[in-house]
Amino acid sequence: MIPNQNVTPIEMFAHQLSETPDKVYLRQPSNGEYVEYTWQQAYDRTLRLAKGLDKLGLKKGDRVGILANNCADWFIADFALVALGLIPTPIYATAGESIISYVLEHSDAKAIIVGNIAKPEIAKNAIPENVISIGMSTSQVQWQHSMDDLIVNNEALAQDQINKPKLDDVFSIVYTSGSTGKPKGVVISYQNICYSAAISVHALGTGADERYLSYLPLAHVTERGLIEYNSLYCGAMVTFNESLDTFIRDLRNAQTTSFISVPRLWVKFQSQVLAKIPQRKLNLLLCIPILSGIVKKKIKAQLGFDNTRSYGSGSAPISPSILKWYQNLDIDIAEGWGMSETMGLATSQYPFRKSKVGTIGKAVEGFDVKISDAGEVLIKGPAVFTEYYKNPEATAESFDEDGYFRTGDKADIDADGYLTITGRVKDIFKSGKGKYVAPVPIESKLADNVLIEQMCVMGSGLPSAMVVIVLSQEVAKDMSKEEIAESLIETVTQVNKRIEKHEVVGGIYITNEMWTIENGLLTPTMKVKRAELEAKYLPILEAQKETVAWEA
Repeated sequence: MIPNQNVTPIEMFAHQLSETPDKVYLRQPSNGEYVEYTWQQAYDRTLRLAKGLDKLGLKKGDRVGILANNCADWFIADFALVALGLIPTPIYATAGESIISYVLEHSDAKAIIVGNIAKPEIAKNAIPENVISIGMSTSQVQWQHSMDDLIVNNEALAQDQINKPKLDDVFSIVYTSGSTGKPKGVVISYQNICYSAAISVHALGTGADERYLSYLPLAHVTERGLIEYNSLYCGAMVTFNESLDTFIRDLRNAQTTSFISVPRLWVKFQSQVLAKIPQRKLNLLLCIPILSGIVKKKIKAQLGFDNTRSYGSGSAPISPSILKWYQNLDIDIAEGWGMSETMGLATSQYPFRKSKVGTIGKAVEGFDVKISDAGEVLIKGPAVFTEYYKNPEATAESFDEDGYFRTGDKADIDADGYLTITGRVKDIFKSGKGKYVAPVPIESKLADNVLIEQMCVMGSGLPSAMVVIVLSQEVAKDMSKEEIAESLIETVTQVNKRIEKHEVVGGIYITNEMWTIENGLLTPTMKVKRAELEAKYLPILEAQKETVAWEA
């Protein structure tokens, strides 16, 4: 039995308080200064806010939105809702007006807690008048109530008022990032979150000396499960990232012992290193015994990894070539895999095994994973959800006759149980020749070229697959167009030799526009939105005659 798997979050909070009341738990940066909250202070603020929410008339089972960038108040708000028996319903801080309105309406939210977001006027327009609005201290605009006032002006919620849920009670509703269509509301039970938090502590070997930086969206289950609730269950200290501009500063200050990121950022870090030390020079330096250690140490320090013991990558596939590049710097990145529907971590390549690079690891304890005849990953376990909110049809379609969740991911599994993702079932397209092509394995091979920062292989209805590329500006800045084209063609030529004839990439289109969350081409978790990219670029690719074409 996994330790604490049946202990609820607020019970774990009380346990940490009894163990180390004066130890710093949360560190919130503000203009370069850090406001610190001990376990005692964080617990007190949580129960005071819970009492304030109670006085606003919110009742057990009411859904309450949280719309904010990562901050200490996000944790406090989440914990306070849980303490009162309310149901947290997070919304991505980058969400547009239509998504905010949809989530609030679909979830029947009674209130929303709003913090610092890029466009607060959008939230103002999106939040209905009948939904109670509460502003965090970081919020840029005025709301009906102030979170600070609710904390300061109330006593702590009495112990006998704290919600004592059953394991099958609803803990939270998590709306998917919506890479296709409207987001679905994943109903997470207390069993799901308790097991997810407990198994992450057990499987990753985390303890009270851990130090984390919270910067990936807390509206997503990975950050919420592996940082917020993991910290609650193991007693770790959490520092928050103030802004994109202060990321490296906050990462260095956090002195992280464990760091989890997404492929997009690992590629960005790599580009930043290569912008300062070209690959040929780096290869030479790493071949010199004493100098090699100095160079590795310096690079780690510049990235903020002086104290980091373990590294992880998730959310989307990452190229094995990038993982091997980091290995040369003694940065062993273990991939993990999970979904909103599994409350985060379900497979892990931790402890890191060099021979399993390129896999997402094997099922963590308690999960049963198998591959269907069609190659789809099927999964069952105590952290797997049971339903989509108000969507019985989608719920029924998502489980097979044996109760396994149909993940929508395709994968291969080896003799040791390690899985290799080969793409999404829905991502596979049929070329003009009538053959099916899976883009992810091709993209993984193309990623060997460090000039490529973002890419999408597509070609539905075209004579051959094509790749749309966004260049790494750091790597490409001193190269001519001819040199860039020559390098990319060489990479495509080599990749084409390693794949099936019907999969070969016939052309390259280099676009000027970076794909971002803001322009709608990335999800909030930094996955590419293939449907949007295909709608944007397929008409251009249909008319392309050259092997390499550049956006005007």
